Amino acid sequence: DFRSAAFGYFGHMWELYAFWAFIPLILTTYTGLHPEVDFNIPFVAFLIIALGGLACMAAGYLSALVGARKVAIWALGLSGLCCLLSPLVFIYSNVTVFLMFLVFWGLMVIPDSPMFSTLVAKSAPAETRGTALTIVNSMGFAITIVSLQTIGMILTWVDPIFVFTLLSVGPVVGLWFFSTKHQPALIID
Repeated sequence: DFRSAAFGYFGHMWELYAFWAFIPLILTTYTGLHPEVDFNIPFVAFLIIALGGLACMAAGYLSALVGARKVAIWALGLSGLCCLLSPLVFIYSNVTVFLMFLVFWGLMVIPDSPMFSTLVAKSAPAETRGTALTIVNSMGFAITIVSLQTIGMILTWVDPIFVFTLLSVGPVVGLWFFSTKHQPALIID
């Protein structure tokens, strides 16, 4: 259970900060494709990120009803789906659909974070719980650095419209390892 939750968290971390960091680029790219659109990019980026706090609060209440595991799976799956759909939304949607999509993505990208932390804490032995959380969070942020650098490097070669599909790698891998059938072959004692 510990490894499952940890690897789910690692997948989540691949996407989360890269999404937040590149929201201004996503908005700028959209306005470049649709020159008739004009909005305050810093303000819209702030709203997309800030609304995630409400999603975390709602997810906490929802987890009391259905469990942290289900909330984590749904949030990670839906945010991964947003990664995959992003090129279509960039190209074909009007500004209202585009902004609603980004708000939805912003709402789905974050609430699995406290769910995975809860699952890691619950599954770690009591005597090593603090160490387990520290190691998992540290590894998650290390993955974030790799994700940010990788996406930044790939942006020099590939049109931004398609780059954000690469963020789906995290949710896909996280969901794969989070399922009970696909435990990573890693032993930590």
